[in-house]
Amino acid sequence: MTSNVFRVEHRYLELPDSFYARVKPSPLREPKMVCFNHALADDMGFHTENPEEWMQVGAGAELLEGMDPVAMKYTGHQFGMYNPELGDGRGLLLWETVGADGRRWDWHLKGAGMTPYSRFGDGRAVLRSTVREYLCSEAMEGLGIPTTRALFMISAKDPVRRESIETAAALLRVAQSHIRFGHFEFAAHHEGPETVKTLIEHVISLHFPHLIKLPEEERHRRWFEEVVERTARLIADWQAVGFCHGVMNSDNMSIIGDTFDYGPYAFLDDFDAGYICNHTDQGGRYAYNRQPQVGFTNCQYLANALLPVMDEDTVRRGLRRYEIAYNARFLQNMRDKLGLQQEHESDLGLIMDTFSMLHEHHIDYTAFFRALSNLHAHGNGPIRDLFVDRSVADEWLRRYEERLALEIRAHGERETAMRSVNPKYILRNYLAQQVIQEAQNGDYEPMKALLKVLERPFDEQPDNEQYAAPPPDWGKHLNISCSS
Repeated sequence: MTSNVFRVEHRYLELPDSFYARVKPSPLREPKMVCFNHALADDMGFHTENPEEWMQVGAGAELLEGMDPVAMKYTGHQFGMYNPELGDGRGLLLWETVGADGRRWDWHLKGAGMTPYSRFGDGRAVLRSTVREYLCSEAMEGLGIPTTRALFMISAKDPVRRESIETAAALLRVAQSHIRFGHFEFAAHHEGPETVKTLIEHVISLHFPHLIKLPEEERHRRWFEEVVERTARLIADWQAVGFCHGVMNSDNMSIIGDTFDYGPYAFLDDFDAGYICNHTDQGGRYAYNRQPQVGFTNCQYLANALLPVMDEDTVRRGLRRYEIAYNARFLQNMRDKLGLQQEHESDLGLIMDTFSMLHEHHIDYTAFFRALSNLHAHGNGPIRDLFVDRSVADEWLRRYEERLALEIRAHGERETAMRSVNPKYILRNYLAQQVIQEAQNGDYEPMKALLKVLERPFDEQPDNEQYAAPPPDWGKHLNISCSS
């Protein structure tokens, strides 16, 4: 390591030892450094000229001084059913670092081998899913949506059995916190009220320090309200960019409001309100249009876990913050996407009618809003070309122009603002699949090229127009499973 400006801690170990099991990583064979996130490393307070020096850490073959790997214990609701057997089944929290700016980072090695919580799993991550998580966490960062990050990933030669024989990989995932709603469910259902309170105070001290000096009752109330509001705003941001998580179990919900655990995710292509991106979700529990309600349901699970130490009325009032925060953020997001700065009572009707139109006519979600961001610069053509029945587009555009007449911004100013919230480039499933196929053949340059594009999703990038293309027929409605 070179040029390091951070200190090492491991505050998670201050929790009762029921929250973790010490586990040594199981080394991978013939590791190879695939991608190293230099910009993120700089943000975290360290710099390296030679990413290879981190390879053995990623392979689970070396621990640096201060690393004390643990598998975290938590529980949670999976597809609505409580599962007490959960925990880090293939990942280890190595340590925490605090940069010169005071930001805390958990270092979590995914694919590190079996733990006491692996159940019937092998503790490994496969190349396919590791590439997908790296890509999507960095895509979300580029979009400005709270997310875990990818510091680096390695490939290996170890065979891993999933639906077929695949090869192993490992990801060094970093986040301000890896504590989930499911940690609180574990504490409440298996450890008792004092442990719930200990966990609340731990989270507040590390991640909500502005609340520390408040009296206990107010401190806990304000903290819960903030968790609920962050969750609501996060999901409103997902909806605005057409992101589908796929597995919104309560153990996949971050206590600080990050997008967490990228499995069978997808960004919408042709708009489908009921799109299900996880082919194992046969009932559509986590379909795109159900995500806001599921976010609330998960907050209810968290609320139930807090009842041993918080007043029921206080918890109920905290839960009401979800709908208020979600509706406000969603409405503002959509006004921004439509370029509407002046609030008008008709706006919600226009927004919902727009969604209905996109759904009924299967219009590419990202392409529609990006074209709208250049309406007066490029004319109606790019919008009309998205529709088979162009009269539908003409009628909607007439209504939209009437609404724009109430605005006071100049067209150019408005459309510049719209382009800053309506991405041209998203991580379309077919792009991820193309990168994975090349990676499985040992070529990671396409992955690195795509990452560069996703760093600047709102810029025009004339040399990268191909990445903004709608999916070919083979790339639509790809089946993505939970197996990873």
